[in-house]
This record gives sequence, structure tokens and C-alpha cells, in this order.
Amino acid sequence: MSGPQQQTRAAEAKISGAGLHTGESVDVVFRPAAENYGIRFRRTDLEGGPEIGAELDHVVSTDRGTTLGRDSVTLHTVEHLLAAVAALGLDNLVVDVAGPEIPILDGSFGPFFAVLREAGLATQSSPAREFIVSGPITAAASGGASYVATPAKGYRISAGIEFDHPMIRRQFGSFDVTADTFGRELAQARTFGFRREAEALRARGLARGASLENAIILDEEGLASGGLRFPDEFVRHKIGDLIGDLALLGGRVCGHIVAERPSHAGNIEMARRISAESRRNGGTPIIDIQRIMQYLPHRYPMLLVDRIVEFEQGKRIVGIKNVTINEPFFQGHYPGHPVMPGVLILEAMAQVGGMLLMDAVENPEDKVVYFMTMDNVKWRRPVTPGDQIRFELEMLALRTHTCRMKGAGYVEGKLVAEAEFMARIVDR
Repeated sequence: MSGPQQQTRAAEAKISGAGLHTGESVDVVFRPAAENYGIRFRRTDLEGGPEIGAELDHVVSTDRGTTLGRDSVTLHTVEHLLAAVAALGLDNLVVDVAGPEIPILDGSFGPFFAVLREAGLATQSSPAREFIVSGPITAAASGGASYVATPAKGYRISAGIEFDHPMIRRQFGSFDVTADTFGRELAQARTFGFRREAEALRARGLARGASLENAIILDEEGLASGGLRFPDEFVRHKIGDLIGDLALLGGRVCGHIVAERPSHAGNIEMARRISAESRRNGGTPIIDIQRIMQYLPHRYPMLLVDRIVEFEQGKRIVGIKNVTINEPFFQGHYPGHPVMPGVLILEAMAQVGGMLLMDAVENPEDKVVYFMTMDNVKWRRPVTPGDQIRFELEMLALRTHTCRMKGAGYVEGKLVAEAEFMARIVDR
């Protein structure tokens, strides 16, 4: 049975408000994006509109929220928006942000969920990337946060929290992560904090935009003002935060995540463990061998890419090569001690890079990639039958039909080879 298809927004939408920690007012515009684009934030208040992908590699802080950064550009408090994105099954989206922080609005996920759902979704032709939990995965973080992920037919999160406060004490919740359930049970749950911590947070430059209108504020005995939307609103919000942080995996989750005392730091650690397990299992293909053969002219025995599992248009690509004893080169290359030739490891890496480059041109079926130079080539460890090589390549520069790329190959998370390439696109 085929998996879900990628989705994007059917139309543009806008939302505005102040940031929880910076207190600065900011406009956010959601725009449709092409297949395999992913979720990317664009700081439109800065020259050149620098982009930050919603990816684990871009997490720079988990202090009272999740902050993304790339080079010198940062974006604070992305988790509420990303929770709504994940609940709706959005895979590709441009998020223009005219400031340093996503607005807090009423402190819940609801406003983002409502504005994203209102204009509808557009189904795309490529399969969605999935992180399918195939066995137990555990994680832990400071403060008592602990997690376990187990296989499940869909996406479900269960979590328990405990605070020494009469309004919270011990709370537990368990919910399927679907658009309907999220909208009904989780979207309206607000962030919360303690009045006694407010001055210390503001001294650290945090919570400058916090108020009774955008957060549940607790004093020593109860609520500082107003009432709760759910009796267990606190744990519901923690579950929503976990959904938002796990969205930084860059794909849809299929599994049951059980969390005890979840935190942003723990959520990100759990996401990293799920990502690492997916790497060991090869990942879900977003470009299969049939489509690869449409792009690359290579055929047996020189087609050395089996599938593409990650793709960021014009920037980054990840491909998989499965190495088996049936490879023809093993007949003559150390027959008694089979080792994949280093030049073929580099050839496989270059073919993955060629897929990234071909996507940057029109009519790729009429083009071919020629590699011109290789620099800084290093082989770190042998590759033998039964290994699966994960090639990760990044575009360093692209001018007209010439580009520079940097690549690395990994087996079970260990570096086996790396190199820099210069290549050119020419007519077939």
C-alpha cells in the first residue's frame, strides 16, 4: 500500500502578533511551496530574506522554547506554529516572518491551526517523507525528561507531567495526532508559567511579551487570572509542544511516543534519536529508482544510487546505496576480502550530487552532469558487503550551469568517505 502524498497550502494566509520572549510585533505570511521543498522560515525583515529550514540541525536553543538559527540569523519560539503544521500534515511551506520570533498570540496552537486549515490544503504528486518507528527508541534529558517510542499504526503521543502546584500536580494525557483530534483536544491548550519566575526570566531577556492574555499565569495558590480551557490544559499543551518539536524531523511520524516530564531539550533529543534510527534503516524514499533512472544516464553496473530519502531544493540531498556481495566489482577487488573500491564510493556520492544539480535546470532529461574536479578527498574506513552507505551532499555554490558541492558518506552513522566536487551541466 502506498503512503501519504505530500501537501502544501492551497493559498496564502497571514497572521500577526507579539512574541512571547522578545515582545516584538511581527507579521507571518504562509505561502504554498513546491514538492520536496520542506518547511522553511524566511526572515523578511532582514536584507536578502535569509532562510532557516525547520530542521534539527538548525536548533540552537531550547531555553523556554525552541529557537532555530543559521549563520547569524535566529528565529525564536517555532514550536506552536510547527505543531499546527504537523497536525495538518503539511510537508512544504514557505513561512515569511518579519521579525525575530513567531508571535505567541493567545498562547495556544489554535490561531495557527485555524489560519492554516481555513484556506485548505493542496495534495502534491510526490510521496511524503515518513519516520516509521520499527522498534523501541529511548531518550532522556536533564530535569527528569524521559521518552520511549514504539511501533504503531498511526501517530500517537502520551505524556505525563508533575508539578508541585495545586492546579497541576500529576496529569496524564494520550492523543492520536490527527487534524481532527488536534483541533478538538489540543489546539486550544495554552502555554503556562509561574508568576514567581517572571522577574528572573525578564532579567535573562525572556518572557518580555508574556501577559495574562497570552499565557496561563500561576501564583502560589492558583490562577493569577481567568480560568482553564481544559482541566488538564497543562499536559495538553506539553503534548502540543512535543508535536511541534518532533516536526523538526522534517517528515511525518508513524509511532507511539510516550514521554515523562517532557521538555524542549528532551523533545529535541527524542527527535534526534528517531532521526538516527531512520538513518540506520535507510529512510523512506522520496525519489525511487524509477525516477532516478529518468534523471541519471547510468545503467548497470554503473548506476550506484538506490533511492533519495531527503531533498532540499538547490541546497541539500541525501541518497542511499545498498552494498551487496552481488556487486560485479567484488569479483576482482580483494575476492577473499571484499572491499568496495574507493573510486566507486566517490562515484556513488557524485551520482547523488548529480540528482541535486539536475533538479536546478529545466528539462533535466536533456542534460547530463560532468564532474570536473575532486578536492579534499578522504577515505575513513572500508565499505564491505551488507553495508548501506548514506550520502549527504550540500550545494556550496551554483553559477549558471557550474556548481561546487561538498559530500560525505556514512555507514551506521560513521564517516567512510568525504570529498568536494566541481561539476558542470551540459546537453546530452
